[in-house]
Amino acid sequence: MIVKNIFFTCIFCALFFNTHFCQEKNSETYFLIRCDDMGMCHSLNAAMEKVIETGLPISTSVMFACPWYLEAVEILKKHPDVSVGIHLTLNAEWKNYRWGPILGREAVPSLVDSNGFFFPSRVKLFANNPKTDEIERELRAQIVRGVNSGIQIDYLDYHMGAAVQTKELRKLVENLAKEYGLGMSGYFNESYSSITYSAPLGEKTDSLLTHVKNLKPGINLQVVHVGLQNLEMNALLDLNSSGLPNMSKNREEELESLLTPELPGILREKNIKPITYRELIGKLGLGNMFRAEDSEY
Repeated sequence: MIVKNIFFTCIFCALFFNTHFCQEKNSETYFLIRCDDMGMCHSLNAAMEKVIETGLPISTSVMFACPWYLEAVEILKKHPDVSVGIHLTLNAEWKNYRWGPILGREAVPSLVDSNGFFFPSRVKLFANNPKTDEIERELRAQIVRGVNSGIQIDYLDYHMGAAVQTKELRKLVENLAKEYGLGMSGYFNESYSSITYSAPLGEKTDSLLTHVKNLKPGINLQVVHVGLQNLEMNALLDLNSSGLPNMSKNREEELESLLTPELPGILREKNIKPITYRELIGKLGLGNMFRAEDSEY
């Protein structure tokens, strides 16, 4: 009887807390920064370390299929407060810098080009008629690598949207998240924004600060792509026509927008609460995930 009472008390407390937070998040303004592509290359990892060292609450999505994920893991082990996601990867978009599946070309041949690398675009990937079972096995391998890396993994998202290209694949990723006890970015009613494509060079910091000043109550997600403008990043040329020219300069400006001392000042002045996916999942719980039909994701 005592155990039964404790059980129902716990259920009541959980429901009360989640209801309280749902009411709170509708009146409070939260700012969630998600930095994508960590692990892609050394210069990007170094840029991410600069962001982390500001002390801002940060969520970062790691590409565990990329060569530099090990360095990303080393950095993140020093900063356990950073909320880490797995940036599920089925594309490799840079000329002369390509990566392929963790499982190897022989295990998932429908996912790779003639050289064994991921295709640079979703269009080319799906023109190759990728097999769903191969996609599932590769995504699972990336999740297992992340979970076994020695850092806490909190959520999933997806590089270039390829892993959720169809309803069938989206359901597949949702099932993987459930199986491994992970959240999914975009499933907590976040309001999406990014300065990657919306703000031109020379205006990214001003654009971000103006956006933050005008945030509405709720969970406001800012997706950022940082990097250092150096020889390594300058050599990365996007094979997709939609890719940004001067990519390294764009990424460095996005980095500068997060490093500006004006940002934390505005957050304090406007009583905006920074939050990470780990904190958000802790407040809402995985059982409260859903995807709005008009979601950006």
